[in-house]
Amino acid sequence: MRVDLNYGRGHLPVDLDANWNVSVIRKPTMPLEANPLDAVEAALGNPVGSGALIDEAKGKTSTCILVCDITRPVPNGQLLPVILRQLLEAGMRRESIRILVATGLHRPNEGEELAELIGDQWVLDNFRVENHFARNDADHVDLGATSKGTRVKLDRRFVEADLKIVTGLVEPHFMAGYSGGRKVIAPGIAHKDTITTFHNARFMSHAKADSCILEGNPLHQEQLEIVKMLGRVLAVNTVLDEHRRMSFVNFGEVAKSHLDAVRFTEDYTVVPISRKFRTVVTSAAGYPLDQTYYQTVKGMVVPIDILEPGGNLIIASECTEGIGSSEYADAQRRLIEKGVDGFFDDISAKDYADIDEWQTQMQLKPMRTGSIHLYTTGLSDEDKHITGVNVVDSINDAVRKSVEESIAGNGDASVAVIPEGPYVVPAYRPAA
Repeated sequence: MRVDLNYGRGHLPVDLDANWNVSVIRKPTMPLEANPLDAVEAALGNPVGSGALIDEAKGKTSTCILVCDITRPVPNGQLLPVILRQLLEAGMRRESIRILVATGLHRPNEGEELAELIGDQWVLDNFRVENHFARNDADHVDLGATSKGTRVKLDRRFVEADLKIVTGLVEPHFMAGYSGGRKVIAPGIAHKDTITTFHNARFMSHAKADSCILEGNPLHQEQLEIVKMLGRVLAVNTVLDEHRRMSFVNFGEVAKSHLDAVRFTEDYTVVPISRKFRTVVTSAAGYPLDQTYYQTVKGMVVPIDILEPGGNLIIASECTEGIGSSEYADAQRRLIEKGVDGFFDDISAKDYADIDEWQTQMQLKPMRTGSIHLYTTGLSDEDKHITGVNVVDSINDAVRKSVEESIAGNGDASVAVIPEGPYVVPAYRPAA
C-alpha cells in the first residue's frame, strides 16, 4: 500500500505492508465553491455582523487590508481583486488603499515571492503592497495594555486607516486554536514586544493553548481584547480543502465572521480516532508551511493526542529554507544544551519570550510523549544537529523499523498516517 504525504510542492510516497493495520486520517470530503470569485462577491454582499463591504466603504478616506505572509496558502488571487474592485466602486481612490503583509516576526515577502503571495498582477500594478516589520519601533502605535498586562503596539498603517480589513485562512492552529481573523492582527502586525509577551512560557504552557480550542484559550482571549482596542475591523475568511481549493468564504465583523468560519471548518478538521498508535506518520503540510524546521514543529505537536506514550512520531518536511531564524536556532541550541526540563525551567520566569523560542517550547510536548523522527532533504548537517530529534535517511525504513518494534513488543502492526499534517487534527475519542 502506498500513501503520499504532502512534501514541498509535491508529495513523498510512503510504502506500507499490506498486512499492517493502516489508518489513513484525512478530512471528510468538503463542499467546494464552484466559482470562487462569485463566492467572494456573494460573501461581501451577505455579511456576518456588519454591513455589506460597499456600504461599509462609502465615505471612508483610507483602507488598509491585511494579508497573511507566505507561510499560509491563502487564495489572495481570488480574494483581493474582488475586494479592491468593490472599494473602487464605493468611491475610494486607489492611492488611498494599502495592502499590508502581516509578517509577525517572520521575514518580509518580496520580489517573486510577493507576486506569488498576492496572486494577481493587476493588484500589484495598481495598489501599494508593503510588509510589516515588527522590530521597527516608529512603525507602531501604542494602544495601551490588556487586562493581563500585555502592552499593545500595532502597525500604525492599520491603526490609522479609516477602513480596516483582514483576510485569512481559518485552519487549526496549535497555539491559538484556529488561525485567521484576530490572529492576522496579533501577532500579524504587532510589535515584537507585544508578540513576545503573549508568546511567553506562561501563555504557551496553558492547557487550553492548543489546536481547535477557543473557549478558555489565553492567546485567543488576548487577541480578541487587542482587536477591541482598534474599534471596527472587518474580515474576509476562507477555508480550503485538502487540495487547497476553496470550500468556504465569508465576510463581516472580524470576531463574529471568524467564529462563523470556525463553526464550518471544525466539522472537517477535527477527526475523532478511537485508539492510539505506536507508529504515527505525518507531514508538515507541504509548501508553503514546510519551508523551515520552525514551522515543522506544528506537524509534530498536532497528532500527539493519538500517539501512544513512548511511541514513534515520524514526520516528513522539506525544509528548503533551513532551520528558521537565527533566534530560533539559538533557542534550539539551548534545548540541546539544557535538555527538555532545563530549557523549560530557563524560560518559565520570563515576561518577554526570546524571539521564536516559543516554537522550541512547543516541541517539548511531542518530545515528552514519544520519539520524534524527521525525514528532510533541506537541512544542513549543523541544522540537523540542533533539531533535537532523530533525523532519518529513509522514511520507509523508519516506518518499517517502528512497526517491527511494535510487533515484537505486543504484536501490534497498526500505523496511523496523516498525509496533510497539521491541517488535520486527530482527536483521541475512545470507544464506549
